[in-house]
Amino acid sequence: MAISEERLRALLKVPNVALLLRGSKTEERSGYRVEYLNFVNCSNEPVRGILTRPLSMDSPGAALIYAHAHGGRYDIGASELTEGRPELLNPLGPVLAHLGFVTLAIDMPTFGERATQSESAAAKAAFWYGQTLFGKMLGEQAAAITYLSSRSDVDVARVGMLGMSMGSTLTYWLAAIEPRLAAIAHLCCFADFATLVETGAHDRHGFYLSVPGLLAETSTGEIGGLVAPRPQLICVGEADPLTPPVAVDRALAQARAAYGEKRAAKALEFFRQSGVGHEETTEMREVLTRFLKTHLQPGS
Repeated sequence: MAISEERLRALLKVPNVALLLRGSKTEERSGYRVEYLNFVNCSNEPVRGILTRPLSMDSPGAALIYAHAHGGRYDIGASELTEGRPELLNPLGPVLAHLGFVTLAIDMPTFGERATQSESAAAKAAFWYGQTLFGKMLGEQAAAITYLSSRSDVDVARVGMLGMSMGSTLTYWLAAIEPRLAAIAHLCCFADFATLVETGAHDRHGFYLSVPGLLAETSTGEIGGLVAPRPQLICVGEADPLTPPVAVDRALAQARAAYGEKRAAKALEFFRQSGVGHEETTEMREVLTRFLKTHLQPGS
């Protein structure tokens, strides 16, 4: 029997988190608007948020939580939404705004304006207090959903999530325990963890993803399957060293089985591109754009 959402949340030690908005400023760019949001979390720690949206909206529209990547670039964080990173074709914030989406990214612990502590130090401190760094990240992303859903320009029934690399894991793991996400899309980080350990590829992933006891109870494929029957898009590069094909295939088989049990096989979409490593491609962007428009902006 697959792990329950409640048990997964307990393993991850996901805290109940609130993000309180303390200030903001707005900037208009070419055909879209950027909002710079100053939050504080429950520990009174500043958390930067960056939001992109169309210049004008006649009614509440579709929205996205954008989970930024890792890549050892602790200096980037939420600014990936508007400034991009080498692994992306270009920044997704402006693209999504022009498509009509309201999109929010927040700095994860140890990234962006929160890069005042190393990832290993943050992970060790969390373990010593019986918590996990990944659980803290997921709790803050859930709080970002709460903020986004409170906005007058957002349709709460059409809130999705997407991300690449670390942002990918945050996306499908959060969707597994967070029913408010209507659809998700993720790139370049879907693979069976036990297989990664067998191949040694697990050591390419960050400390943040360490969850004590996880593989004794479940697998990443089962976690991805908890998203069913909601729409989910998975994109991977066949030559990505972080996601060897055998690890991807095992996770995908389990996720597909879960979707099949919910009679929602067509809701799980998979795109794998040969000769591609840990990066977004033009073909992935096309698949991603079509998926988001189909499932969060029907009729657009």
